Amino acid sequence: MTQPPLAEWLAATLGEPPVELARYERALTHGSRDASNYERLEFLGDRVLGLVVAEWLFERFPDEPEGKMSRRLNALVTGAVCADVARERGVRDRLKLGKQARDDGAADSDNVLGDVMEALIGALFLDHGLDGARRFVRSAWGARIDAQGAAPRHPKSALQEWAAANGRRMPEYALIDRSGPHHAPRFRVRVTIGKLEAEADGGSKQEAETEAAKALLAILG
Repeated sequence: MTQPPLAEWLAATLGEPPVELARYERALTHGSRDASNYERLEFLGDRVLGLVVAEWLFERFPDEPEGKMSRRLNALVTGAVCADVARERGVRDRLKLGKQARDDGAADSDNVLGDVMEALIGALFLDHGLDGARRFVRSAWGARIDAQGAAPRHPKSALQEWAAANGRRMPEYALIDRSGPHHAPRFRVRVTIGKLEAEADGGSKQEAETEAAKALLAILG
């Protein structure tokens, strides 16, 4: 099936027509393909996304304290969530990757897809300002903020609270393996509380620690 032209796809995907198409081409380009890639736009888009979501939470939950809003924010702007949005919007098929990166599975990497989604938000911000970025983020993230319910507790914090409440030692995290190519690394982490332990993988050490904490919480019931 033939893909629509990039400008047409961007307008449908982001809700705004591109003004400077080269920005979006760069946002979709991985470093394995060209030195002019998404990294600088990702840096900008990450900050724009955080601001838009923080503003939204401030409006949406007027009675919540800072701590609860921070937990909501952290859960909504993770690389994994950005990658899921990218998949939903068909970003995967528009990525520009070098052959080795494509062969290594970069098109399915949460790290890559999440960064590209943030880069597209950065390009959108430069073209259409905060209003344009806000419209897109609220559309793409709307179902997620609706589904949150109570402010989520971070798994590492929840595990630490369990340990304290049950008179146990604090959780200890150890990196036990790192694999995969530079653009799509995989980390395996073990968390232990005394003789209790669990392991999990993630696209970053922090993500792997979070998943390991989730796994141990599941064991604890």
